[in-house]
Amino acid sequence: MIARRMSGLLSGLLRFSAWHKFVSSPVTVAAAIVASTMIICALFAPLVAPHDPFDPLSIDLMNSLIPPVWSTDGSWSFILGTDDQGRDLLSAIIYGTRISMIVGFVSVSLAVLIGLAGGLAAGYFGGICDAVIMRLVDIQMTFPAIMVALLVDGISRGILPKDQHDALALFVIVLSLALSIWPQVARTVRASTMVEKNREYVQAARVMGCSSPVIILRHVMPNVLGPVLVIATINLGTAILGEATLSFLGVGVPITEPSLGTLIRIGNNFLFSGERWLVVFPGITLALLIVAVNLLGDWLRDVLDPKLR
Repeated sequence: MIARRMSGLLSGLLRFSAWHKFVSSPVTVAAAIVASTMIICALFAPLVAPHDPFDPLSIDLMNSLIPPVWSTDGSWSFILGTDDQGRDLLSAIIYGTRISMIVGFVSVSLAVLIGLAGGLAAGYFGGICDAVIMRLVDIQMTFPAIMVALLVDGISRGILPKDQHDALALFVIVLSLALSIWPQVARTVRASTMVEKNREYVQAARVMGCSSPVIILRHVMPNVLGPVLVIATINLGTAILGEATLSFLGVGVPITEPSLGTLIRIGNNFLFSGERWLVVFPGITLALLIVAVNLLGDWLRDVLDPKLR
């Protein structure tokens, strides 16, 4: 009973400390507001966006290259202006943010699953299993993330026909980003697992006759998820930036489903012709999203790291 009350008291203090760190940091609060606003707009894009950039009936070439509303030739129908095809730039940014977020969340989730499984197996069983998984991690980390993504995309383009590659382009880029992120997760989980497997509660579970999968899933894994959550949050911004970089290079999502990187690539063609809003506003949106996610990741690290409390 006393131990349960002490556990509840410590849990309450941790929640109070996390909330206190959050509200006492204006930068973290601003980052949370920006990230929440972007996530809500991306989730409810059909309701929030003024126009549907994917609807051919809503596109009029006579409305092409209209400047933002505060310019002389601006229109309140297109607050941030239009592109060369007459699409509303604000609506395109909202839909593009949704695609970038989907790629980021799915790729990080896949990387966490792969890295968590590999790190737990390497740290708990050791021996040959540890050597094989860690050598794969070392090999993977010698290649830059962009090179891995370009390699996976090139292999898929060589194997698959063009129509099938375009249909699977989103999956290809998710797999590419996940392969570049999972080694960080695996190394962190392995280090934490090697510490946790020698704890008293794990030894007690072995004495009670629990199998290795039960010990890993019920006892070890819940105690190594804290650092994984921090890594996932920080790498979310990295994944979104990686997707934008690949789309800017023309090997990301197809042009029919423009992400923020695709919008920046299209706007870059008009950078020196006077239509700078086509690249400025998608670039600002991408920068705000990545900075907000990274700031929230730093706050989460401060909350979960007992050495910083």
